[in-house]
Amino acid sequence: MPQRITQVDAFTDDAFKGNPAAVCMLPEPAPTEWMQAVALEMNLSETAFLHRHGDAFDLRWFTPAVEVDLCGHATLASAHVLWSEGHLGAEEPAVFHTRSGVLTCELADDGWIRMDFPSQPPEPAEAPEGLLEALGVAAVWTGRNKSDVLVEVASDELVRSLHPDMQRLGNANARGIIVTARASAPPYDFVSRFFAPRVGVPEDPVTGSAHTCLTPYWAAKLGKNDMLAYQASPRGGVLRVGLRGERVRIEGQAVTVLQGELFA
Repeated sequence: MPQRITQVDAFTDDAFKGNPAAVCMLPEPAPTEWMQAVALEMNLSETAFLHRHGDAFDLRWFTPAVEVDLCGHATLASAHVLWSEGHLGAEEPAVFHTRSGVLTCELADDGWIRMDFPSQPPEPAEAPEGLLEALGVAAVWTGRNKSDVLVEVASDELVRSLHPDMQRLGNANARGIIVTARASAPPYDFVSRFFAPRVGVPEDPVTGSAHTCLTPYWAAKLGKNDMLAYQASPRGGVLRVGLRGERVRIEGQAVTVLQGELFA
């Protein structure tokens, strides 16, 4: 039987912006090798696979190269598919069992999707050897959490103009590199970009999981828990974020751009 697959642009309400993710709603669990092969075929930063598990859904995420522990935009895309394709009613939360624990999404009255993730604040740490040279910047602050390295730079203009050496950047022992700065003007509070050549994603257009690190970092620096963030990749994306104790609320929009069938 052909397997349906849906491509969704996440963290945007305009097609061909934000971060594209493929979502594969399965009738039952699938072999890991097949899911990795599909993710490579789709060649997007993430492909999500989910199947119903009681009142919830098991959810896994794959880049073209590896399975990852947490992915925000493909979670948002998965929740969008569940509501838009009638697997859940608009008033029902989407509950996912994942490698990062239970994640919950809700559809707000204004159409934004609200996700609840664990907070993963960074701790101060020296930048890996050669990292700042690969980015071509001087750092205001460097640190890391269990997944990523965080580099704050002096201005959002620096963030937007980065042209990293991807080969050298891939030598850093981390899932990805977050580069961030305070926004220079409203409506945004901070901007960022995310590079992950080590896991097969040179630049991720909009990275929900990176904001589990960025949100507690900027909440402490700016003295506010609720913020509007912009990821300044060429496609761009907008996120509403909020720190809630040891959890991070991340909100975004999504739009379906493509539906198809897999025959292998």
